[in-house]
Amino acid sequence: MQVLLREGESFESLLKRFRTGVSRHGIISEFKRHQSYLSKGEKLRAKLQRAERKRQAKLAKQARRAARRAA
Repeated sequence: MQVLLREGESFESLLKRFRTGVSRHGIISEFKRHQSYLSKGEKLRAKLQRAERKRQAKLAKQARRAARRAA
């Protein structure tokens, strides 16, 4: 990731452009993902846990909507 200083640009705006570029390219998330090794089984368990949390959140949201409609 390379950010060049534009003419008359402050350091704060340069830093902001750098941060947005890094987040847009997903560099930090990729770095965090590669910090530790996960076996195939661990990846699968994590994926299933994420799916279950998402399912529970969806059910809770539907319950809240149904309660609002009934009121």
